[in-house]
Amino acid sequence: MGIKQIVEENKEFEHSKFLDELRSKDSKLNFMRETVEPEENNGDLNGVPFVVKDAICTENVVTSAGSKIIEDYKPVFDATVVKKLKKEGATFYGKTNQDEFGFGTFSTNCAFETPKNPHDSERVVGGSSGGAGAVVAATDYPIISIGESTGGSITNPAAYNGVIGITPTYGRVSRQGLIDYGNSLDKIGVLTKTVYGAAKGLEVISGHDKNDQTTVKGAVPAFSNNLEEREDLKIGVPKQYIELEGMEEGVRKNFEESLEFFKDQGFTVEEVDVPLLDADYSVAAYYVIAMAEASTNLARFSGIRYGMEFDTEEYSDFNEYFSKVRTEGFGEEAKRRILLGTYTRQAGYRDQYYVKAAKVRRKIINQLKEIFQDYDVLISPSMPNIAPKIEEAESMSPEEVYAMDTLTVGPNLAGMPMISVPNGTSEGMPTGLHVIGDHFEEQKILDVAYTFERGEKK
Repeated sequence: MGIKQIVEENKEFEHSKFLDELRSKDSKLNFMRETVEPEENNGDLNGVPFVVKDAICTENVVTSAGSKIIEDYKPVFDATVVKKLKKEGATFYGKTNQDEFGFGTFSTNCAFETPKNPHDSERVVGGSSGGAGAVVAATDYPIISIGESTGGSITNPAAYNGVIGITPTYGRVSRQGLIDYGNSLDKIGVLTKTVYGAAKGLEVISGHDKNDQTTVKGAVPAFSNNLEEREDLKIGVPKQYIELEGMEEGVRKNFEESLEFFKDQGFTVEEVDVPLLDADYSVAAYYVIAMAEASTNLARFSGIRYGMEFDTEEYSDFNEYFSKVRTEGFGEEAKRRILLGTYTRQAGYRDQYYVKAAKVRRKIINQLKEIFQDYDVLISPSMPNIAPKIEEAESMSPEEVYAMDTLTVGPNLAGMPMISVPNGTSEGMPTGLHVIGDHFEEQKILDVAYTFERGEKK
């Protein structure tokens, strides 16, 4: 059953009541950055509520990317993805909380309070699209939540909150209106309660955009109409992922049971060696590239054109003024990434770090493309652990936090599509199954996730 039909059949659904419920739950969990009074539209998604990550522009609604430096910024336009959802009749409810500019794994780097997990309020929601995942888990209605992933920021909160999260191929969805983290890495995607919802949401927001030259031309597949249960596919299980040190036993157990499900369904499941998915290569290359691009993007936030500003007459020169604005406006993690990113792209260090990382990235793409000649999809756990407690996450070193992204940064570097689907619980918290596909093979990974979802419900 589709999300629109579910809403229509729920006779008690009223937009005003839903907004009250949303705000009531948010007051305890901090997953929303801003809520707005809904304006109903007419279209294929008429009545379906949607929310948007705080880094994606919404006309006259605060878009701060989780940072104090643009705390009160209200765009004068809607991002392309927001326009498309409104055009199809979906009802906008507001913005979800996130790590500042997307810099985080747990949403503990938020300038506006740390969001809490609906399954256990002492635990994190994941990041950086943490609020986007939490709102889906916290509400009972079929909501479309728009997130964004640079290195795994849709898969991560989907797994930690026990919801569906699809990250499309780079170029499938327009990034026009996104406050960038890393231009060559950012991908806008969908978090929902069902695979059908993810397919329908992706279908609506996909397509070429003249305002984003990285988007691909051509017709958008009817992902939701084409969903089917499969049994004839060949699955590869990366050796580097299943041998990952530190993977929690409950996560491993649920993953092994998921493998058995696919085998019972008739899928061919084989272990495959993908050396460059090892953290020594993928994590290192990802953070060099991501931080270099982030430091470039954050240079615009200097207190001149928009955002935080002070009286310039109090400062002797612009360097002093810029330093004041950026010291006050940026959080600790943003400052760390500016410093490291600037260092890696300086003359004298660019070849040693950034160029080398770019070459590793190309090798990762080539290696994965070669694997996909023999396998339809790759699968792994979505995250190596259940959502940690907030105090545990806040006590981790930056190196420990970055290492948590090992299972997601490789395919994100390659710009390949992926989907996380719940595959059980451990210690009362959800775990996720990650399905990765070749470029523009969203239908295939959706079908695999749909097959698994249907099997779980039988």
